[in-house]
Amino acid sequence: MKAYIVGVGMTKFEKPETRDWSYPDMVREAATAALEDARVRYDQVEHVPAGYCFQPSTAGQRAVYEMGLTGIPVYNVNNNCATGSTALMLARQFVEGGGSDCVLTVGFEKMTRGALGGGTGGGGDLAGSPVARHYGIMAAAHGFEASPPTAQIFGNAAREHMERYGTTPAQLAAVGAKNHRHSVNNPYAQFQDPYTVEEVLASRTVHRPLTKLQCSPTSDGAAAAVVVSERFADLHGLGDRAVEIVAQTMTTDTEESFASGSCVDAVGFPMSRAAARQVYAASGLGPDDLDVIELHDCFSVNELLTYEALGLCAVGESGKLVESGATTYGGRWVVNPSGGLISKGHPLGATGLAQAAELTWQLRGEAGARQVPGARTALAHNIGLGGAAVVTLLRRA
Repeated sequence: MKAYIVGVGMTKFEKPETRDWSYPDMVREAATAALEDARVRYDQVEHVPAGYCFQPSTAGQRAVYEMGLTGIPVYNVNNNCATGSTALMLARQFVEGGGSDCVLTVGFEKMTRGALGGGTGGGGDLAGSPVARHYGIMAAAHGFEASPPTAQIFGNAAREHMERYGTTPAQLAAVGAKNHRHSVNNPYAQFQDPYTVEEVLASRTVHRPLTKLQCSPTSDGAAAAVVVSERFADLHGLGDRAVEIVAQTMTTDTEESFASGSCVDAVGFPMSRAAARQVYAASGLGPDDLDVIELHDCFSVNELLTYEALGLCAVGESGKLVESGATTYGGRWVVNPSGGLISKGHPLGATGLAQAAELTWQLRGEAGARQVPGARTALAHNIGLGGAAVVTLLRRA
């Protein structure tokens, strides 16, 4: 049975502590928008996968109880930065399996200011961390420095890419400049100021070669989607809203993530490549069929690595690809028209669903000044260390 996104909604992503709202407030705003967009009532919803990382157990119930007390199952999802897309995947599986006709999925996060930690346990216990093996790879190859752990591991992946393939700081900065430029037209984005490559390079260094304007910020916000069956869409006349989830897959770490001793592999390149290949095989489509892409640019280097993992270019060629203009308006693909994580913001639990919202608007032709002309096929890529990579291929029904 096919599954369709028929409604999406999201809040503006905000710098933590700048807006007086709770996570239930965020979810009510995003979920109400998604239900209204879908022309669906909350009492028609049969399941709610709710994604978040930093709120307490059963926060999903606390959040959606704002929508009504209907007694339906709520599933609390936590998969690091891939949480939102994991919640969407559960919604799709409920529908495709035939057990549900209408599922609301929400993702949200209320964060604190400052850089994310490395996922260590209490007292900085790296041995008890879910990402101990990943940081162990980094420590063996590069040691630890006095900079945020996540920026370190991705920054060291950038260093490796530069050493192997001649990727330049300006090419990394071109990712940040492109995504900040795209966000100017996104009213939901945390940042809406354009920057040149030179300005990106001149911003404060977080972990060489990554500067502040190449790093995603901590953010507050929520996003939501309504996923329905074909029969539900037909019965309720929702064909004009429908975006088909053509193929979707999740991969986790294999030995390849760790065997090379490389930070490029430890931050998820093998997972992303495997997920993309599985989605292409399942859909019969490939990179040349895509019009618009939202991918996980937590740091500029991860956008370059993901170009290669998705097959947009050969391994080692991603710096030249972004420099050529192939991934912006007027190029072969438009990548991160929302501004991506770097400029739109990155409330962990909401990110994957915010990607789905952006692509749904793009495929419906509802993205306003950031609309990709003629967009018919889209791909979302969402990754979390620890690890999980979710790739979703969408098409206008």
